[in-house]
Amino acid sequence: MPPGITTLAADAPTLSAANTGFMLICSAMVMLMTPGLAFFYGGMVRVKSTLNMLMMSFISLGIVTILWVLYGFSLAFGADVGSVIGWSSDFVGLSGIGVTELWDGYTIPTYVFAVFQLMFAVLTPALISGALADRVKFTSWALFVALWVTVVYFPVAHWVWGAGGWLFELGVIDFAGGTAVHINAGAAALGVILVIGKRVGFKKDPMRPHSLPLVMLGAALLWFGWFGFNAGSWLGNDDGVGAVMFVNTQVATGAAVLGWLAYEKIRHGSFTTLGAASGAVAGLVAITPAGGAVSPLGAIAIGVIAGVLCAMAVGLKYKFGYDDSLDVVGVHLVGGVIGSLLVGLFATGGVQSDVKGLFYGGGLDQLGKQAVGVFAVLAYSLVVSAILAFLLDKTIGMRVSEDDEISGIDQVEHAETAYDFSGAGGGAATRSTPPAPGATAAPTNKKVDA
Repeated sequence: MPPGITTLAADAPTLSAANTGFMLICSAMVMLMTPGLAFFYGGMVRVKSTLNMLMMSFISLGIVTILWVLYGFSLAFGADVGSVIGWSSDFVGLSGIGVTELWDGYTIPTYVFAVFQLMFAVLTPALISGALADRVKFTSWALFVALWVTVVYFPVAHWVWGAGGWLFELGVIDFAGGTAVHINAGAAALGVILVIGKRVGFKKDPMRPHSLPLVMLGAALLWFGWFGFNAGSWLGNDDGVGAVMFVNTQVATGAAVLGWLAYEKIRHGSFTTLGAASGAVAGLVAITPAGGAVSPLGAIAIGVIAGVLCAMAVGLKYKFGYDDSLDVVGVHLVGGVIGSLLVGLFATGGVQSDVKGLFYGGGLDQLGKQAVGVFAVLAYSLVVSAILAFLLDKTIGMRVSEDDEISGIDQVEHAETAYDFSGAGGGAATRSTPPAPGATAAPTNKKVDA
């Protein structure tokens, strides 16, 4: 996020209809990312877990929206308290905000800034859910989301983006969420899975995606929504920085797809659709913190590096024995770390700020700041998330029973299944109703297309 701008009364910004409309569109695009993520994750699980995976993303839209209005916006972007949290009573319930009141230093209403940031807050815990596929009680997950955003996401968002937040004041560059969103979610996922343990049959049973078309659809929706996520994070469209971020988002993502597929071909002998989709997400993650600080050539480098290293990282779960079901750690944690650290190498000093990375004559100063931000957020989220999971597991329980996990979490938790293979929707049906008077009777048990 861009830093606040101090202005004199004579040149105080006025409401811009163009920037306001632009930011509302970006907010809607970021909202679309959560259903896109639901499809992406939903296609990657087995049939018996599809609906549960979709619901683990969708419930975040309900829970986080309400908490954001009640107190989340105040905690994240209220007046600074000790450089670790925010608080402004006017933001509680969004009740003290004027309709045309502008976000400090910008030309958009505070309401627009609040709703844009809300969509980030909704998406971040939904990212965690992919690591927990097949085995978590839905009620426990919903409670975890409420607790996690309160004690992890809201404070970390203030550290990184809130005026007075300690990482903000340190000068850590995170244009749109490498630390606050992706490292935060990836570290949280690792913390939770270390507490709740592996799926039944991990490393023994095949756990292949049940619908690669759904995965590709989800990846496409994420890619589309990410332009709002990234370009919108400059909070306006007056100076070209958002346009550079838009270009870099596309460039890095394309490069990451190629990097992931090249590694996959060399390592496993095939170009897979799952690899293409995963590579795209890895590139999107990595460019998120860096895209406002680097050139398109730097974006290509970041994308290729992220594509290759994230492809390598997804296999670490088999080596170290942690069951990250849908590779949240390998893609979001690793990709977020890569993108955040590479700012310290590839920042040109000619886009969002004059800060230069090592390769542009800036020395190691920015790289050191980026490392502080990366490891502070990683450690905090990992530890606190593990504590929350442990407390929930010891009280109401985090996991479904082994029998329920084997039989299918969709039926147990939601009393539904994603696909009905027993009726006409299964592809074939039997004519069982008598013909109308005067009509020619169809042969008994003749199959007809559904």
